[in-house]
Amino acid sequence: MAFYENTIIAKQDLAEKDLKKIKDKYNDVINSSSGKVVKIEEWGLLNLANKIKSYKKGFYIHFKFEGNGNTLNEIEKKIKVDTSIIRHLTVKYKKLDTTNEFFRKN
Repeated sequence: MAFYENTIIAKQDLAEKDLKKIKDKYNDVINSSSGKVVKIEEWGLLNLANKIKSYKKGFYIHFKFEGNGNTLNEIEKKIKVDTSIIRHLTVKYKKLDTTNEFFRKN
């Protein structure tokens, strides 16, 4: 099992309950496909550097998890059909940093 970080950017006009549904959905996808969520960070509504599909802002949700190829395939399939996600990025790590939250709002 390898360590991964997956950052999802959701549309800026989503309600709070929709964001919770997205967070729970991908948490369940990771856990049900032989993965294990280590940490979930909600970075909130942030400005985008460039417009994406006419959106200037997006809600960032960041998952830190352990998984394998099957876990990545399941996440990728779900994100491709999810219309509320405008961008995502998955990065593989040798060791996860679970202590620092770089986008925490005080």
